[in-house]
Amino acid sequence: MSKLKWLYPGMFIKRWIFLTTLGIILIAMGFAMVISEKTPQNRTFAAVIIILGGLIVITGVSRIINSFVTVFLPERKEELVDRIYQKRILEKGPRIAAIGGGTGLSTLLHGLKEYSNNITAIVTVADDGGSSGRLREELNVLPPGDIRNCLVALADTEPLMEKLFQFRFTDGKDLKGHNFGNLFITAMSKVTGDFEQAIKASSKVLAIRGSVIPATLTKVVLKALHKDGTETVGESKIPEKESPIEKMYINPSDSRPTIEALEAIKKAHAIILGPGSLYTSVMPNLLIDGMYKAIKESKAIKIYVCNVMTQLGETGSYKVSDHIKAIIAHTGEGVMNYCIVNTGKVPPKLLEKYKEENAYPVTVDEEKVKESGCEVIKANVIDTKDFVRHDSHKLAKIIIDLISVVRKH
Repeated sequence: MSKLKWLYPGMFIKRWIFLTTLGIILIAMGFAMVISEKTPQNRTFAAVIIILGGLIVITGVSRIINSFVTVFLPERKEELVDRIYQKRILEKGPRIAAIGGGTGLSTLLHGLKEYSNNITAIVTVADDGGSSGRLREELNVLPPGDIRNCLVALADTEPLMEKLFQFRFTDGKDLKGHNFGNLFITAMSKVTGDFEQAIKASSKVLAIRGSVIPATLTKVVLKALHKDGTETVGESKIPEKESPIEKMYINPSDSRPTIEALEAIKKAHAIILGPGSLYTSVMPNLLIDGMYKAIKESKAIKIYVCNVMTQLGETGSYKVSDHIKAIIAHTGEGVMNYCIVNTGKVPPKLLEKYKEENAYPVTVDEEKVKESGCEVIKANVIDTKDFVRHDSHKLAKIIIDLISVVRKH
């Protein structure tokens, strides 16, 4: 009986099925006439019938498709082409493992998702400040902030849902300062009893392209040993120290990467480190026992995206080569073979603004970088509208073009 429901009144599909059937009959009649008729006039008439039948079939089929789209995507019919493109084209995109945290990683992901669905964001869980830090301390969960930002960056859902996940409460004694997305992921981790499952559930809600996974499931604490011999404990406190950083550590030192992180690195066509704070966003991932070893052993293209501006408390006077030397000092060689640096000019007005914070454009010392075994990729990859930051689309295009060229060889 269920098949007969197609013939019920109000289904808005019977007429188009009959029209399509009529078109098929006309096409069949036309071909029959072409075979049986020998005069040019009759064959011309048969050709007209075939064309007419074809037009009717096209109209009928398109109307049937439209009827289904109207039901399943009533307010989003215009997205059908985008969805088909996403399924057919983006699923063939390169496998990319992007490692980092903070706003830098989410900026990168926002651009990369336009080229591939095969993106895995491997995110630091060393954050101990702000809303994430409070949830980590009070509820004994991994900090969700950086993960939330990456989920939103890869989201393929309604803008309202994205705004909801990024909404920050400004009132209330206990809620003030908390982010709704952080609370949602935390609640999901309590409901499911598993932080990874909470991320997967949140991924479905936001319909993300790719996947977001924590670098480790251990509650790591980030430590910095400074050149003056002092030590700073806690990711949020490290940039506050004036003395340059000598060495970074995590506690516990035997923290292990998640299985999904290692699998993503192993299968990747490209591994990307950064952009983001060198010591508090990129480095915490590399300090996890077994992480940088997996990167070294991977046959993927290994790309480091250097920051555009120096960062007081972390990379105050660093050139590009200093960033690379710091990573090599903590991991050894083999985790990078390409380095993307910015050549775009920062407007004088913004330079003055950043000067007040003792932040300056990172100097590109190309020869020193090459001595470290990295090939330099120079390009204008910045957005200078209100702040100096990476332009997600410019950066993503440079990376995808590089992957394409290297893989061809």
